[in-house]
Amino acid sequence: MTHYTRRVALYARVSTKNGGQDPETQLIALREYAGHRGMTISDEYVDVGISGAKDRRPELDRLMADARRRRFDAVLVARFDRFARSTKHLVLALEEFSSLGIDFVSLNESIDTSTPMGKMIFTVIGAVAELERSLIRERVMMGLDRAKRQGKQVGRPRAIVDRDQVRSLRIAGRSTRNIAGTLGVSKDTVRKILLDMDQTAHPHAANVKNP
Repeated sequence: MTHYTRRVALYARVSTKNGGQDPETQLIALREYAGHRGMTISDEYVDVGISGAKDRRPELDRLMADARRRRFDAVLVARFDRFARSTKHLVLALEEFSSLGIDFVSLNESIDTSTPMGKMIFTVIGAVAELERSLIRERVMMGLDRAKRQGKQVGRPRAIVDRDQVRSLRIAGRSTRNIAGTLGVSKDTVRKILLDMDQTAHPHAANVKNP
């Protein structure tokens, strides 16, 4: 019977705010964990001088790309905050790992998504993240409702259009599309202004159309 050895990717990060830190401190612990469990280290991904708040991290990006190529079976980190920049980022990454059949292990939090306890904790983290998103949506909707009640304009501000400029461009033979593009407004806005102008000039005219 062939014994299957799990391939594991190690990820470590030290930030610009802690320039004196050495990623080896994290890597030594990760190597020891992998060694004690008979794992084969497929690669080590280390971001040095990168803040945890950064959206882009070269080595983390490389790790995610290799995960999609199924180059390892598990990801091993020292702590959640070394890997994820936010709860949302952590949940999205873990969801992607789960869909790829890749486990995630965090030493400090004693989390291993290959175990029943680890799966349960991941479910709880996901629920908390969803609650956070729901609360944000609720606050946004409440803010919009309050603004409407106070008579404030909600949404994109209306474009200010120079009606005289529309008239001049029309007299010059410009099309509705051309006028809209020139003034940076919609064709419907131009049509409405032209229609209003025609009705003002010919109050008794009916069904005035603009080409």
